[in-house]
Amino acid sequence: MYNFNPGPAALPAEVKRRAKEEGFSPDLAVMEMSHRSKEYEDIHFGTKEKIKKLLSVPDSYDILFLQGGASLQFAMLPMNFLTPGKKAGYVLTGAWSEKALEEASRCGDTYVYASSADNQYRSIPHIHTWEPEDNTAYLHLTSNNTIYGTQWYSLPEHHHDFPVCVDASSDIFSRPVNWSKVDLMYAGAQKNAGPSGVTVVIVKKAWLEEAETGIPKILQYSTHQKKDSLYHTPPTFSIFTMGLMMDWLEKQGGVEKIYETNAQKASSLYKMMDESDHFYQPHADTLSRSTMNITFRLPSVELEQEFLSHAQKEGFIGLKGHRSIGGCRISLYNAVTLQSANALHDFMISFRQNHSC
Repeated sequence: MYNFNPGPAALPAEVKRRAKEEGFSPDLAVMEMSHRSKEYEDIHFGTKEKIKKLLSVPDSYDILFLQGGASLQFAMLPMNFLTPGKKAGYVLTGAWSEKALEEASRCGDTYVYASSADNQYRSIPHIHTWEPEDNTAYLHLTSNNTIYGTQWYSLPEHHHDFPVCVDASSDIFSRPVNWSKVDLMYAGAQKNAGPSGVTVVIVKKAWLEEAETGIPKILQYSTHQKKDSLYHTPPTFSIFTMGLMMDWLEKQGGVEKIYETNAQKASSLYKMMDESDHFYQPHADTLSRSTMNITFRLPSVELEQEFLSHAQKEGFIGLKGHRSIGGCRISLYNAVTLQSANALHDFMISFRQNHSC
């Protein structure tokens, strides 16, 4: 079976094996440990240190383990930092950035800083041509867009005096991060970092000092910062498995090496599509194409259904496009092997040869 699910996504075979062997001791499984115990604290703080090392997180940032997925961060971020008299600017590049804006609008004043909605989210907007409004509390962007298959190749340069927040749920740990461009980054783990259940938030300590304190305590970042993400019971097994995922990434050569592998997987598939005489039609413009999610159409809906049916029979799962736009989607997260991508590449060539006019 070749797993191209968009999330929860594939986990490396080694991580699953270790999770089974090390996480389910007959005497005391990880899920049975007290989160106040020395055994679990070793897992908890060990995973934080692995993340810090892999992403070269500066000492001026804190790493938090939260719950609720990225969807909770859509609300938690503005509740902490969108204070009265301020506005939050959102860059719209797809459905998830729209949802983030919608939630923030319930918390305070917002505006669209830049958008590529006018071309069906086929590209990343040229943000340097846009100007922020006065009293901007922060700028929010989504680094990779799973539904439309676009991605920021590098986070934008900006010369304005406000923080930048990044939803990196679908491409965190797939490439290095330039922390000089980021004040807060958040990500649900279930695509590149491990199983669902834990959300990673990496935030600049100095900015946390300005956060709102008049909101429920459980929703204050500072609450979790002060208690080392142990204010209440954390998702212990998810954090344990994420630590195993960090070990695996380290063995692959770190995020620098995995970035090269991800680019190789994606470029081979895009090249094949570009040479298919429009049989396979990527949604994203060439200069905005994602290395994580390739969304594409075939000449007809009927042919797409036949493609998906044949693919599943050959062991390729998770290729159906998002229900909101249809079509097909190939998710190439870190655990998707080069061998799996090559097998799909060959299948798609064969399918085209058998179904072209």
